Amino acid sequence: MLLTIIIPVYNEKNTILQIIGKIKQVKQVKKQIIIVNDGSTDGSKEIIKNIKKIDKIVHHNKNLGKGAAINSALKYIKGDLVIIQDADLEYNPNDYLKLIQPFKKKEIKIIYGSRALGRKKTKKKIKLKQQFRIFANFFLTLISNIINNQTLTDAHTCYKVFRKEILLSLKLQEKDFAFCPEVNTKISNLGLKIYEIPISYTPRNIKQGKKIRFKDALKAVTAIIKYKFITR
Repeated sequence: MLLTIIIPVYNEKNTILQIIGKIKQVKQVKKQIIIVNDGSTDGSKEIIKNIKKIDKIVHHNKNLGKGAAINSALKYIKGDLVIIQDADLEYNPNDYLKLIQPFKKKEIKIIYGSRALGRKKTKKKIKLKQQFRIFANFFLTLISNIINNQTLTDAHTCYKVFRKEILLSLKLQEKDFAFCPEVNTKISNLGLKIYEIPISYTPRNIKQGKKIRFKDALKAVTAIIKYKFITR
């Protein structure tokens, strides 16, 4: 199976080359790499232009948001499967192989890489500064599960893997981080099951480039309600 990797990039000059290097080191997986530069202003655009052996590079003239970047990549997908990869180093491409293996079964349509399951498995110590984000993710996942009748442990993980036809059928609209709750809710509306697999995760803080904020949590709840009850 060919795996299409969509990489939204916004001001990640310190890590973009590292994450591309890690992706290319995963030799067991046949890959198509699509980078979407989402209006970066820190020099990421120039770095991306010089990266060799990338299947497709898309540039936004201004920052439109993660969801918009993913949407811009959809028409270039050639893979049987599609995964979203952040351009930082929080998620490890070494997890690709175990994330795509379940798709050997035809009934598997969607796999999420769960940071919560991974944390329980590895028993890593969580720093005090990370506690709020962990609680916020738990709370948002709980709300999502209740409204969408799902049993996810990590509804807002970056590592979402879809069969191509499933992702394209969702007809995504959200331009920012509300992409995640939109996807979860639309999958629920279709009656599809999401399977989860533990993944490794190395969180970063705001000083290191973390972009998600409290306002994004509010947008997440709004998106769930919107796609479950209003625009379904």
